[in-house]
Amino acid sequence: MQKDTFYQIRRELHQHPELSGHEARTARFVEDKLQAFHPTKVIRHVGGHGLLVEYFFSEDGPTVLFRADIDAVAVQEPDEIPHHSQTPGVAHKCGHDGHTTILLRFARMLSEHPLTKGRILLLFQPAEENGSGSKAVLDTKVLDYYQIDKTFALHNIPGYPLHAVLCKEGSFTCAVVSVSITLTGKTSHAAEPQKGISPIPAMLTIVDELSRWNNTDMQSDDYFLSTIVEIHVGKEAYGVSAGNGLIRATLRAKTDKLLHQHARQLKNLVRVPVNSFEFHSCERTPGLQHEMEWLEPFSANENDPQSVSLIKSATIRNNLPYLELQTPFSWGEDFGLFTQQYKGAMFGLGSGENCAPPHSPQYDFPDAVIETGATLFYTIAEENQEL
Repeated sequence: MQKDTFYQIRRELHQHPELSGHEARTARFVEDKLQAFHPTKVIRHVGGHGLLVEYFFSEDGPTVLFRADIDAVAVQEPDEIPHHSQTPGVAHKCGHDGHTTILLRFARMLSEHPLTKGRILLLFQPAEENGSGSKAVLDTKVLDYYQIDKTFALHNIPGYPLHAVLCKEGSFTCAVVSVSITLTGKTSHAAEPQKGISPIPAMLTIVDELSRWNNTDMQSDDYFLSTIVEIHVGKEAYGVSAGNGLIRATLRAKTDKLLHQHARQLKNLVRVPVNSFEFHSCERTPGLQHEMEWLEPFSANENDPQSVSLIKSATIRNNLPYLELQTPFSWGEDFGLFTQQYKGAMFGLGSGENCAPPHSPQYDFPDAVIETGATLFYTIAEENQEL
């Protein structure tokens, strides 16, 4: 199977993207391709449509898990990309088609050049984009059968030199969570707002406080960013004072601990001003109800120093540029839940300085780094045997 065969595999995956929780075709396609690489075992339906693939070499030696995400995002892809998505409104705009292909290429390497000891687990994980996949995999308890020594994953990074490896100890990506806050009061005539229950004072307080908490200095251990993604209140009816409001936001911090602190702070903020409005001398709004829904949680990726050392060694051994990051990436990646449970690390793989940013319509995974990513995984697995 030639290198360009994996380019074809990647492009076929690209043409048939599936959203989080709906990756059935992708899983069947991956399993079909795996048959040529003779895995020891394939476990289906792991955390949904996930696949856990085992390559067993001996009882003596470490068990190392390598993970790729397989889902796509809700973006319409332009037709000018030759292998453009065949599914309207869905496309591989985060490079998970490439990550999946890298893991398949790694499987072929393990088949053709078996390691001398231990076992390798390849996890084709569903539902990364909405943050639910890693938890769903862990909740199945299938990984409890194995004594996993380390876990690794990569993510392509547009804007950095092609083939460059980006890594750091500690937090590699931020902890992130989204929140939806619904405020329910009572409408009234716009001439008599005092006879209604308006959510607007509470909404202004919440938005103002969230903004005040922000510390956007990535060098700071207290980095925190709240981003308001939607605000909606009332209707286009000039004679009606609004009775309902909605705020949607994302919160992110360097660590799970700091994110949880701010989440608790937000809960208290919503509860106190909405019900009593003594906070910051806001007028009282009795009767205003609130509901908070927490969505799409991503734990911070906490990179283990020994695992980072393995990544750096593999990079040098393959004559690739290594970039030591000083700060974590501000986006979330649900591999973080694995690094909270096992020793391991995630690293970035440069997609090219001119590569379009992820989740943009023009983005396309660079096929040139498929071989690079698979070779790095194989070298990490090989060197880990010698520890």
